Amino acid sequence: MQIREQIEYYQKIFSSFGALEGGGITRLLYTDQWYEALKRLELEIKKVGFKSEFDNVGNLFGIIEGYSNEFVSTGSHIDSVVEGGNLDGQFGIVAGLIAIQNLVKKYGKPQKTFQLVALAEEEGSRFPTVFWGSKNVMGIAKKQDVINIKDKNGKKFTDEMKRLGFKFKEENDRRNLGKFVEIHIEQGNLLENLNKPIGVITAITGQKRYDVKIQGQANHAGTTRMCYRKDAIYAYSCIVKEAIEKAVETDDLLVCTFGRVNIIPNTVNVVPGVCEFSIDCRHPDKKILAEFSKWLERRMDEIAIKHKVDIDYKLWMDQEPVPMDKEMIDLIEKSVKELEFDYEIMHSGAGHDSQIFAEFVPTGMIFVPSIGGISHNIHEKTDISDLEKGIKVLEKTLYKLAY
Repeated sequence: MQIREQIEYYQKIFSSFGALEGGGITRLLYTDQWYEALKRLELEIKKVGFKSEFDNVGNLFGIIEGYSNEFVSTGSHIDSVVEGGNLDGQFGIVAGLIAIQNLVKKYGKPQKTFQLVALAEEEGSRFPTVFWGSKNVMGIAKKQDVINIKDKNGKKFTDEMKRLGFKFKEENDRRNLGKFVEIHIEQGNLLENLNKPIGVITAITGQKRYDVKIQGQANHAGTTRMCYRKDAIYAYSCIVKEAIEKAVETDDLLVCTFGRVNIIPNTVNVVPGVCEFSIDCRHPDKKILAEFSKWLERRMDEIAIKHKVDIDYKLWMDQEPVPMDKEMIDLIEKSVKELEFDYEIMHSGAGHDSQIFAEFVPTGMIFVPSIGGISHNIHEKTDISDLEKGIKVLEKTLYKLAY
């Protein structure tokens, strides 16, 4: 089969597990659909000559042994978000499966051992935990973080894990990945806007997330004059305006998002007494992100004083940017140039399993465009010619690493 036929074949198979009537998939950790997808993947990789291994928590590894015990690994996560697309995560597994089997067919046994990795979970869509798969691969997952958590239906993480025959790993039980390459859809619109089929990733963005509460005073909308109000929503609106304007002024790569807001009492004829909201700040440079965060906290305090309201904020996520390995970046770029594809050197604005692996092993990432920048959505789509180009880049990169 040609690469296009392989993509269509595997995408059709794996998109059936957790398929939704309107398109897309919902395939959550430790559900029957999730387990069935992994078992079908195990069947498919065995058909083309891989050995298969599950670890304790449900990560699946496909092995093609080389002449040495050094490893070259590729893959992504098998789970999805609720009502997600069928490329996010899944394409990284399909691409790795196609690239490795094609390389072995063309060149025979590799010098280094190939390892296809299908990670159990990345999204955090069923249980309040993220990167469960990659953290377990690296031996940094903590049992205490998940032992008491439940999904929205009250089902316990541990019960669902055991129901499907899995159990906790020993902490510090780290699997050898050697060098890791992940291919992923962009989940943004930069490549599409630039009309470039390939992104070579230099870093995964840092993130700072806040939960904020402004406490003003609820009061009558008709009888409370403007000069006497302690309006929580007015203070909130000033923070939003200033933060977004500061982000635009600072750097094109700095993004600041106010994604959730809860107003109390949220009725037409009462001055809002409480406003609770979230802030998500991201940038691939640690220093710029830290400076913006300090400015933001100072301005929130100053605005609260000016508006005679109380403010409380909690920084609950403080994730530093994660650079990709310089040699891996150069190797991927060289592969793209040899294929004569147009490309963009860029960072990832979303989180990926590669950010967990990059702390421990040389890691690189390849992006292909997302049509309309749409992802985490049943309408997520990438032109098949771009998927083909991405797999060719992955194949050439893996060849350079393993042969």
